[in-house]
Amino acid sequence: MSNAPSQSALQAAGPVADTLLGVTGLLVAGAALIFLGVMALLALAARRHAGTLNARLWVIGGGVVFPAVVLVALFAYSEWHRPTWRAVPPKDALIVGITGHMWWWEVRYRDPATGAEIATANEIRIPVGRPVYFGLGSADVIHSFWVPALGGKMDMLPGRVQHLLLQAGSPGTYRGQCAEYCGEQHARMALHVVAEAPAAFDAWLSAQARPATRAASPNIERGREAFLANRCNACHTVRGVSEESRLGPDLTHVGSRLYLGAGTVPNTPEQLAAWVAHTQQLKPGARMPSSGERIDAATLQSIAAWLGQLK
Repeated sequence: MSNAPSQSALQAAGPVADTLLGVTGLLVAGAALIFLGVMALLALAARRHAGTLNARLWVIGGGVVFPAVVLVALFAYSEWHRPTWRAVPPKDALIVGITGHMWWWEVRYRDPATGAEIATANEIRIPVGRPVYFGLGSADVIHSFWVPALGGKMDMLPGRVQHLLLQAGSPGTYRGQCAEYCGEQHARMALHVVAEAPAAFDAWLSAQARPATRAASPNIERGREAFLANRCNACHTVRGVSEESRLGPDLTHVGSRLYLGAGTVPNTPEQLAAWVAHTQQLKPGARMPSSGERIDAATLQSIAAWLGQLK
């Protein structure tokens, strides 16, 4: 699996993106041919004397008939290649719920063993070769879900659930982005889609269904106690440790994610400690306050160590 996230519609990694890339190629090629034709006619007109061209014929042919034929052909072609909208997901589809927040992504799966919901954030894991049916909504303002390498974008509207069917054709990590301006940190509202082999995905989903792992050392246990003492659980859920709160991302398995802060920084021990301490410096306007001024450095390190081992 590639570690370099792809965020290019020109590097299609699934059937929907392949179709869109083909339509784009046809439009670019057709536009280039029309442009060359217009330039050729311009050169021809410049070389001829006035009155030798039938103006009415060119207006009707070039201004009415030709655009009508081209637009009708493009409409038919685009409708033929338009992905089928499905009110009901295919029988074999994986169903994933995505809710856009200012400025992060809430991701929910269904545990196939128990039927319980599994919550994570800012990272979507999917099995290669299996269609994924996304239910897209928003908790506040209009957002837009777009993973260019896998398909087109879909707006996420408060009070409505939109649907999008995508599929990854090969393993990899694909970067997505909110594609509708949604406020101060719109540019730092990214997400990552990790496509992996079905067996690896099943193992990951099974692990995500379990509650948080127990602290492995006294220092890490101090981090858990500090997390609760400083009321971090008022916004963040850690299953098996605190009650559910949906104000902020679920942190039950935050240590297994690739990035922090919706793609803001890589998820390393150093960056995790820096994120807890200096949230507002890294992502100004985020709903999470910086903790570096009210929590001492040793306690911050223990909280980061505890969060980092939640995998």
